[in-house]
Amino acid sequence: MSKSIVELVDNLPSGGMTVKLLQSLDFVVPGEWKNFTNFDNTIQAVTGETSWKKVEKIRDRAIELYTNPNEPYQSVVKLYQLADSADTALGATAMANKIGESVGFLSFLNRLTPKADTTQTIDLCLKVVVELIAFCKLNKISINNIGDFASSLSNYREESVMRMAALVCIDGLIPLGPDFVRVAQNTMMGLNPATLQQNSTFNNISNLIPGGSSSDKLKFVTSTFASAQGWMNNLVVSRGLTPQVVVGNLKKYIDIADDKFDYVAAFLDMSTNYYEHTGIQTVARRLIERSY
Repeated sequence: MSKSIVELVDNLPSGGMTVKLLQSLDFVVPGEWKNFTNFDNTIQAVTGETSWKKVEKIRDRAIELYTNPNEPYQSVVKLYQLADSADTALGATAMANKIGESVGFLSFLNRLTPKADTTQTIDLCLKVVVELIAFCKLNKISINNIGDFASSLSNYREESVMRMAALVCIDGLIPLGPDFVRVAQNTMMGLNPATLQQNSTFNNISNLIPGGSSSDKLKFVTSTFASAQGWMNNLVVSRGLTPQVVVGNLKKYIDIADDKFDYVAAFLDMSTNYYEHTGIQTVARRLIERSY
């Protein structure tokens, strides 16, 4: 049996790599993210209620809604978990590729693993698709509503805007560079659908992506990423974000000795799950607001 939303929130870490990563990004979206790791405390923070009797009623209703198979909440949490589940493999693949590039006798690894930039691009774009699907499920609208999703990004707050800011910084800027949006778009435009099919995250969510073929689904992924480019570019410009700035702030919280951004990106992929962490918090907030 899957965990209740109360257990999921109560089991979120109050420290560790993911939390340090998100704390380091507070400068990008100042004051938006608070690390709620207790469901009852989250209820109080979201609603302002101080009556424990009322808090208990809200909690009970939230549990009821979460366990209802006709409601989207469990499937949305699973989506956020899937977005991070492949990251360990992604990090290992990217790391193996870079070792293959720099160490002669391991050069065969280049033939066994995708190019790091291609792998990182697919991961970045699929995370945007996961966000789109989660948004549409939570709002009970068609997953084809790319325009509604794109326009909603400017209204993102709290955990949701932190998740997207982390996406831009950790899956965009650090591994792909300051021009990551253009790099990602060019990569996706030239991508063979067969390469997309090799990605475990894609395979896990493929049935949710509109399109009758892998080529159609690739077009949808590319279009979804393109729809978010305006918001992403605006965040980068308005906050003066560069890979150097992001890693510089990250080093205040995490001891990173290597200045090679591809290694840093691979390390973060393997050691953090910010999508799942903030995704659980987003779902909890939506449940509490509805229950209240």
